[in-house]
Amino acid sequence: MNAPFLHFRCGPPNRAGYAAKCPPRNEFSPFKGDYPGLDRRGKSSYIPSRKFGVRAVSIKSHRIHQMTIPQWEAAFPDDDACKAYLVRHRWPTGIKCPRCGNDHVYELKARAFHWQCEQCATNGYRFSVIAGTIFENTNKPLRIWFRVIHLMLTSKKGISALQIHRVMGFGSYETAWSMCHKVRAALADKEFRKLMGIVEVDETYIGGKDKNRHWDRKKGGVGGEGSDKFIVIGAVERKGNVVARVIENTRASTFANFVREVVSNKVSLLATDDSSGYNFLPPELHHEAVNHKAHQYVVGALHTNTIEGFWSLIKRGVVGTYHKVSRKYLPLYVAEFQFRYNNRLNPDIFGEALRGC
Repeated sequence: MNAPFLHFRCGPPNRAGYAAKCPPRNEFSPFKGDYPGLDRRGKSSYIPSRKFGVRAVSIKSHRIHQMTIPQWEAAFPDDDACKAYLVRHRWPTGIKCPRCGNDHVYELKARAFHWQCEQCATNGYRFSVIAGTIFENTNKPLRIWFRVIHLMLTSKKGISALQIHRVMGFGSYETAWSMCHKVRAALADKEFRKLMGIVEVDETYIGGKDKNRHWDRKKGGVGGEGSDKFIVIGAVERKGNVVARVIENTRASTFANFVREVVSNKVSLLATDDSSGYNFLPPELHHEAVNHKAHQYVVGALHTNTIEGFWSLIKRGVVGTYHKVSRKYLPLYVAEFQFRYNNRLNPDIFGEALRGC
């Protein structure tokens, strides 16, 4: 069998043909890390067989993608624990000056989590663990920031700033709104690997229907652009990452520029729908289109169901959580959903989010 972990845990078969003292099928073994016990790996168990005595059965790995609230409370009991965690994830190879990158800095004994760099300033530059991050110049404890980030990462369809305001007990809605937008900006993936393999490209429209608007705000158009909706285009690598951008129009040149930016030339298949905007993609790409107008949705490996599943997450978040998103801040919301999707299998998604902060 193709099992990643094989352990002969059972004794020899008894008279009835069953193996003695077999462990439970769902037994897992935690291994050491930043949070021992949070990450677990599946093992293969050997269950009894009347004919052959013992047979191996592979158990699918059980992955914990997010810390639960009790685990989070145990990991971050106070601000010092949060600062120590931030140090380990921000500078995994050693403390460096956030201004010049100098790694020859010395710690200030009188102030914990503060250092001084003698290279980039005449009298020395003193900095703390939050210098150069979104947490700098804030009057909120770092533990509060960590809690907000945890709430945003554990909400599959997002969490509104108003809900953050209610749950955290902030004095004003603006505080929660500002913190959420700073976190979303930090989650944006500025350096990404171009998508390869089987890639799906599609566009969607974000916004309410024109018929539901007040009489003096109706645009009179129909469809996506005609109803003054916002346009988002995305590309997803099959069983991989997604890249999404807010665009101004659906011209063929806009689609082609996006594909050149995010899709590698080494794709085995570039799947799109039958929109005319995809008719002028780079010729070196193996482009095929599925004809939705003819009610054709899946032809072998040719479909756009993966990227449409990502669009459903964003739209359910806008409709059910945020209710209204402006064009100005839509790229931040798209970046948030993109980060959660791309780290859906990352057991340390919380640490990954902090590295961008």
